[in-house]
Amino acid sequence: MNRPNSPAARPGLSPATAPLNQVRYLVGVDGGGTGTRVRLSERSGRILGQGESGPSALGQGVEQAWRHVQEALALAAVQAGLAPLDLSQVAIGLGLSGANLIEAVAEFHAQQPGYALVALDNDGFTSVLGAHGGRPGGVIAAGTGAVGEALRADGSRVCISGWGWISGDEGSGAWLGLKAMRHAQQALDGRAVPGALARAVWAVAGQERHTILAWCAKAGQHGYATLAPLVFEAAPDDGVARAFLAEAVAELESLARALDPSEQLPLALSGSIALRLREKFSGNMRARCVEPQGDSADGALLLVRSALNSEPGV
Repeated sequence: MNRPNSPAARPGLSPATAPLNQVRYLVGVDGGGTGTRVRLSERSGRILGQGESGPSALGQGVEQAWRHVQEALALAAVQAGLAPLDLSQVAIGLGLSGANLIEAVAEFHAQQPGYALVALDNDGFTSVLGAHGGRPGGVIAAGTGAVGEALRADGSRVCISGWGWISGDEGSGAWLGLKAMRHAQQALDGRAVPGALARAVWAVAGQERHTILAWCAKAGQHGYATLAPLVFEAAPDDGVARAFLAEAVAELESLARALDPSEQLPLALSGSIALRLREKFSGNMRARCVEPQGDSADGALLLVRSALNSEPGV
């Protein structure tokens, strides 16, 4: 079986376009739907500079992704005091949202502007690599949405949840917000007893049927996620809110067990919901939670370094 750090196991690894023994710089990219962060290092590993630009999620377009990666890299080079880089001397690793879109990945590689080597994976996996320094471990990300990814001890990879806020993402902010809104609607109908949580939702969306319907019609994932803090705030005085938080804990623990049935891998948490619920997790899961060693851009640097080192003759 191919291990995840081998070129054959990583469909986003492109053929080398220049002699890899001439590579002087490594670049790590964390790119999503709201922004792109780039970290530039010497081949030895010393960090030289960082830069940021607009979104580079592949689902938003390959041309945009490369444009923003290049803009962020240019800023990192300026911060490092370097002249514009000769891309034939640069190997780049990217953790991009949407890197599971096969056609977009192929187009992304076809449009690469001349890097000596391009290693591409999804931003969830580079988050795992960064959080655990390339060693086995898992990441549970629960903020607006929820997803878990892990690199297991046998070298296999797994992704759990992340199905989107309408049908999944249990334990996320949008999921909690949906539950809060349903409760507020039921309380307005007289199907539930109004408490602190229902009143807090009414304060946001109104206490009339037409205002609540109008709010829901335009809320979207982000809008529902803005209701999640109300659940935490109401919990001390509202049994319904406390029950919702207990359900969120159970969902995230279920996600963690699916990531690692042995319940032995270290876990890094990210996202506002996961971090706020950390102290409510069961003893075993709480004991396995560790502070991340690095972020997705660090993981992308590890990704490209692994790809570079695996090439023959380098």
